[in-house]
Amino acid sequence: MSSNSHRPGSSYGGAAPFRSKDGLSTRPGAASEEIQLRIDPMDLDDELTGLHRQVRRLRNVAEEIGTEMKYQKDFLEQLQTTMIKAQAGVKNNLRRLNKSIIQSGSNHIVHVIVFALVCFFVVYFWSKMSRK
Repeated sequence: MSSNSHRPGSSYGGAAPFRSKDGLSTRPGAASEEIQLRIDPMDLDDELTGLHRQVRRLRNVAEEIGTEMKYQKDFLEQLQTTMIKAQAGVKNNLRRLNKSIIQSGSNHIVHVIVFALVCFFVVYFWSKMSRK
């Protein structure tokens, strides 16, 4: 991620001869175990700019997620209200239907059973006649 590789010069971007590509270098005359870290301010600026862009993108994504969440919440609340109204309507209609059946004293169930029996016998006799 170093921007030094884009600068003209040596293969290390014009850095000191002891400097490595990642910003590490050895001090001349020091013990071989000692390592000196040099940080290029241009690299830091580039990294900070990149991080700033990523943070801005993440913030925008988070804002979009928040907006979508609010939209979905409102939608679910409206759906819940609609479902409550529909349940109340169905309950009221069933109550009215039961009340009208009780008041009229109608024998709807008997009519349905007789109709089913007639249909059964018609199909039964038809199947017997078609075999002959």
